[in-house]
Amino acid sequence: MENITTVNGFLLKGFSDKRDLQILHALFFLVTYLFSSAGNFIIITITTLDTQLQSPMYYFLKHLSILDFSSLSVTVPQYVESSLAGSGYISYAQCMLQIFFFTGFASSETAILTVMSYDRYVAICLPLHYEVIMSPRKCAFAVAAVWLSGSISGMLYTIGILCIRFCGDRIIHQFFCDVPQLIKLSCSNDYLVIMGVINFVSLMAFVCFIGIAISYVHIFSTVLRMPSAESRSKVFSTCLPHPFVVSLFLSTGIFAYLNPTSGSTTALEFLFSIIYTVLPPTLNPVIHSLRNKTLKSAARKLLFSTTFAGWNHLAHCL
Repeated sequence: MENITTVNGFLLKGFSDKRDLQILHALFFLVTYLFSSAGNFIIITITTLDTQLQSPMYYFLKHLSILDFSSLSVTVPQYVESSLAGSGYISYAQCMLQIFFFTGFASSETAILTVMSYDRYVAICLPLHYEVIMSPRKCAFAVAAVWLSGSISGMLYTIGILCIRFCGDRIIHQFFCDVPQLIKLSCSNDYLVIMGVINFVSLMAFVCFIGIAISYVHIFSTVLRMPSAESRSKVFSTCLPHPFVVSLFLSTGIFAYLNPTSGSTTALEFLFSIIYTVLPPTLNPVIHSLRNKTLKSAARKLLFSTTFAGWNHLAHCL
């Protein structure tokens, strides 16, 4: 990787200085990105077009998939391109845009996951009141609040970083412009503003986590009282992966952001960055579709109808 640092940009070091490993990492991230994008695109398409998938649960799932796809698209393609080109240079403007969109999408994802857990709580624990509590108007308001909260969070992080003066070589030991890594490059106490932002957003994320935990405590306590063992098994198998991924996403992200001024970058920090940036957007489509027969049926109908339509069109042309 070229040793390029200028006052107008940064050098992303990625995971290795060895050219062969850079290409290998780029290919791994590319395959992961394509797999995740395909899964999220299928969910977005079928929840938009299929009339059977217009309930609040699928409405929120569609927005989660949009956020997952957008979040990955902010960081991974740029890293793949720079790794294959052999240059990790990223301009100052590109870095600020990455910070705004990534932190905004991450905050919105935390909010939508909280809303989804509440939706499941109402559906399982208060089924007779579900249509009133989760009315279309209230769902639209909740989604608007999700996107607004992400925009505010992204602006706060970006303003905080803009207040920082950077000292020495602008080398970021990460595969994207990660806020904790930028704080390590700050001069003196310039990072105090962004630390205030981090503490505030982390507190909001913790509140969301408590809300998700409370929702699932009520869900599981209700499920345990179900007389049918088959019903209990079905709900557990469907719901358990969701809080697991949420916990992994929030715990690693909060740990990385609350401990940004530690010494040199460690392998654990690299691992955490992958967990909270790449893993959730990749696993969410699988988790939310693997045990959902309605979603799988809609996906098969979309894929096969597209395939058959293509064959029919080809036969007609011949």
